[in-house]
Amino acid sequence: MYIDGKWVESETGDRFASLNPASGVIIDEVPDCSASDTDKAIQAASSAFAGWSALTAYQRADFLYECHSLMLSNLERLAEVMTEEQGKPLRAARNEVKYGADFLQWFAEEAKRVYGRTIPSVRADQRFMTLRQPVGVVAAITPWNYPISMITRKAAPALAAGCTIVVKPAEATPLCAKAVFEIFDKAGFPPGVANLVTAEDPEPVGAALMANQAVKKLTFTGSTEVGRFLAREAGYQLKRISLELGGHAPYIVCRDADPVHAAKGLVLVKFLNTGQACISPNRIYVHEDMVEPFVGELKKRVELLKAGSGFDSTVKIGPLVN
Repeated sequence: MYIDGKWVESETGDRFASLNPASGVIIDEVPDCSASDTDKAIQAASSAFAGWSALTAYQRADFLYECHSLMLSNLERLAEVMTEEQGKPLRAARNEVKYGADFLQWFAEEAKRVYGRTIPSVRADQRFMTLRQPVGVVAAITPWNYPISMITRKAAPALAAGCTIVVKPAEATPLCAKAVFEIFDKAGFPPGVANLVTAEDPEPVGAALMANQAVKKLTFTGSTEVGRFLAREAGYQLKRISLELGGHAPYIVCRDADPVHAAKGLVLVKFLNTGQACISPNRIYVHEDMVEPFVGELKKRVELLKAGSGFDSTVKIGPLVN
């Protein structure tokens, strides 16, 4: 784990394995953190907040620019870690690393545009001004389907705004998270600004993040069931919360659609990331006049897909993560 600028083990010494989903082989083991470890990470982030938030937006942006540069220069290594641990084809993994790096660059620029405003007053000798300020420690719980870009997507805006962070990645992809934090470490963030805790069982970590009043905001991407629980817990303490939860997306083919174009579009989104994506359709409605040509084209395109290890350049469909 990465706490207060140092790579550390869990205080219990416990570890858990990360598996290659294409083979079931153990890749490596990582620390299995306790609630106490989580509190240490929160304390480190809380202690670092005053210094980090006092930096100018331009100074914070420089750290994010450096992370962006380091991610691109380590693109192949990061992509290989992702393909081995999460399973997606190497080409898709490369695209995700680039996509993840983009968040760092984007929010480095947006940090300079966190504007306040002036508000008219009823009195001629009075003017109101608003100033946006960082909220404090942000806890980020990220999923396994996009294990690198979902970390930078949450960490970059928080860090740019002057917040400090504690990241708890999915238990299926801790090595991807570790690889991202190796980038953060090389970028030279002050100790405690960015912290990483890994755990096989997410519940005790989530409970510790919700119970600790030093955590002022939680950002979570995952299931609706867990999101509801976190929203309830956050409401008790009036923590700010951002939730990206599950859906049940329909794919609708109308009577006037081009069946070939519609089938092509469905294959693109239904099999994206082996179907492990928020925009993958869960159900398909096709007008009765379109069923035969649509299904015929769909069958033809699906038969061209090849499943297997993401390191095989001919493979379009990687393994399910578990």
